Amino acid sequence: MSAHTLQITPELINYLHEHSIQEPDLLKALREETVKTFEAAPMQISPEQGQFFRFLLQTMNAKNVLEIGTFTGYSAICMALALPDDGHVTCCDLSYDWTRMAVKYWELMHLNKKITLHLAPAINTLQSLIDNNQQNTYDFAFIDADKPNYSNYYEYSLQLVRSGGVIAIDNVLWGGEVINPENQNKNTLAIHELNNKIAQDDRVTICMLPIGDGLTLARRK
Repeated sequence: MSAHTLQITPELINYLHEHSIQEPDLLKALREETVKTFEAAPMQISPEQGQFFRFLLQTMNAKNVLEIGTFTGYSAICMALALPDDGHVTCCDLSYDWTRMAVKYWELMHLNKKITLHLAPAINTLQSLIDNNQQNTYDFAFIDADKPNYSNYYEYSLQLVRSGGVIAIDNVLWGGEVINPENQNKNTLAIHELNNKIAQDDRVTICMLPIGDGLTLARRK
């Protein structure tokens, strides 16, 4: 037991990966191809975060998942692998270039029937889901997209996720910049404002975890 969170070194990360990550070969190949292909590769979630999602969704017996921000599809695969045969992941993204790689690996892993991609502004897709009476139908939502819209995505997710469902928000520690008062970048400010908002939101029970770039879990009451 410890009263403080352990400072994670690169050596400990390697140990964690060796003793915790159950990553199929094709999923690892996607992660590595993303790093080789895109300068934006750091946007990809970490392997331990993907493993955590698989564990969490299986523990929740989740069937219906919403992802806001898909990139090259690593997180969508992690979540789809955790779902039963009749489970489904609805993905929102704008980039054809990034998601073209995602679709390739979804097909290679025979997960394309469990994943639907909407290439459009996420707010439009989320509003369309509400217009089609999808409120309270999702077990889990993962927000990992453009930061200035984080608060909007959170509010939409609260409508779409069922009572008892969970909303996960990525990058909530933002490389440590959330505690830097001199950083007035719009992305940093948007994340900091949402962190403050969620901390005071009596509609949810929350837990902020120092995994990856920081992950908040908000369970809708």
